[in-house]
Amino acid sequence: MTKRVLIIDDEVGIRRITQIALNAIAGWEVLMAESGQAGIAIAQTAQPDAILLDVMMPEMDGIATFEELQANLATQTIPVILLTAKTQLFERQQFTELAVAGVITKPFKAPDLVQQMRDLLGWHK
Repeated sequence: MTKRVLIIDDEVGIRRITQIALNAIAGWEVLMAESGQAGIAIAQTAQPDAILLDVMMPEMDGIATFEELQANLATQTIPVILLTAKTQLFERQQFTELAVAGVITKPFKAPDLVQQMRDLLGWHK
């Protein structure tokens, strides 16, 4: 069965690159949202197998979006991977305190992104 991944990122370029990588390399179906609110709505209805969530977004950042996903019975069991340019030790420690499946640092290479996601989610062939 094909995996379905929701990308929540305010940068159109990141969404497109990620969509192409996940679809072309892994064959996964990709859904996209440009904001936390849009992502939550899509997650509730589409029930993706995983969410790739940007940390730094305007209005509702990734942490607030993650907390809303966790508070919602319809979305709280969907694994979330944070996508971030934040690499400072204290920031990474903050992320480890969250119940996320993992953290992937920007910038990334497309093949590495797919492999990192497979490792974090246990999605090996």
